[in-house]
This record gives sequence, C-alpha cells and structure tokens, in this order.
Amino acid sequence: MTRKTLLLVEDDRALAELLIWHFEREDYEVRRTGDGEEALLLASEEVPDVIILDWMIEGILGLEVCRRLRRRSETANIPIIMLTARGEESDRIRGLETGADDYVTKPFSPRELVARVGAVLRRIRPALAAEQLAYDDVEMDVGAHRVRRSGKPISLGPTEFRLLRHFLENPGRVFSRERLLDAVWSHDPDIDLRTVDVHVRRLRKALNDGGRKDIIRTVRSAGYSLDAEL
Repeated sequence: MTRKTLLLVEDDRALAELLIWHFEREDYEVRRTGDGEEALLLASEEVPDVIILDWMIEGILGLEVCRRLRRRSETANIPIIMLTARGEESDRIRGLETGADDYVTKPFSPRELVARVGAVLRRIRPALAAEQLAYDDVEMDVGAHRVRRSGKPISLGPTEFRLLRHFLENPGRVFSRERLLDAVWSHDPDIDLRTVDVHVRRLRKALNDGGRKDIIRTVRSAGYSLDAEL
C-alpha cells in the first residue's frame, strides 16, 4: 500500500516532533513547516493527502492559508484539519466555514488526532483509507473482520464489531447511548437504549478477557468512551 502523505503546518517544534513520531508510526510520510507561506509552496509542489494546519503560525495565519488552499484547483479538495488553542464556538465556525474539514482544540491527545485524520480520510477520500484501525493495544482489520488485543485474537459478534469500530474511529470522545444507537444501529425502532448497555458489556467482556485493562470508560449521565488513560 502506498504511504499516505501528510503536510504538518505547526510552529511549535516540540509538538511538531511529537506528532511526526505518532504519524510516522502509523506509516504516514510527513513534511513539516511552521510558516504559512512555505506551507502554500509545499502544498503546491507536492500535493499531500491530508493537511494538519495550526491557526497561529509564522507569516500567513492558518485561517488564510486554508482559504487560499481552497481557492486553488490543485489543493481545493485536500482534507484539512485545523489545530488551535482558540476554543470559542465563533472561532470553530470560522475555521469550518473557511474550509477546514475538522477542528481540534489544544490541548489534545496525539493518538486521538491520528484517529481523527484517519476518519476524515475514510469519509472524504475513501480510496486512501487504511483498513487497519488501532488504539492502545487493540487492533482491528476492517476488511478481514478481525480484532486483536496485545496480538491475541478477540472474538466479537457483528454488533460488537461495529460498536468497537465506532469507538476506534473516535477514541477519547464520549458518546451518549442515543448517539451510539444512531451510529451503530441507525435508529432501528426495535432497539432501545438498554440494548446499547448490553452490547457494551459484551464488548467489555470480550476485550477484557484474561484480566486485561478495561479501556471502555463509563461516564455517568453521559455515555461511553474508548479511553486507555483511565
């Protein structure tokens, strides 16, 4: 499989090196700059599969870089994920309206960002999507319908497999029972919220077999989350 190419536009060197390590570990080829003008040049010289773009960078700000990339025919359809410390709703809306496909507020988990980049690629450019999902020591081969934890096979039913896939595509995010019902069961009228709890218990039992650490977090009055940092 051809390696996916990523342009990282981030002027915080320590953060950039951390992200490069995480993405190269997932077999991405990463180019990095902290300058907006250079980012536009790099994106034109060798069009990447995806761009991670910080809002506050040297030279041209990330928001303007995003706007210009969307105006150019060769870069108009590149998936762009914006990083920023600006968490206000108005700023998120500006980023998305300018053309960003996703918006991540600092501080964030690098592993979650890797997963969100994969999710954006699957949604926008499915031909580039890897058939492998992973979080912590859990690995899923979507095409082969296989799951492993710490290298050992895990047997899951179809519903638990879909539930785990949804969690793996969105690690760290808390989903209500209603949201899970919509994502995994597509609001089947014959399914109620208690069914979600039953299948989460089954998934937990399968993943935790042999005394492994529980990585599915129950958030009181909110729902469930895939979270290894419990």
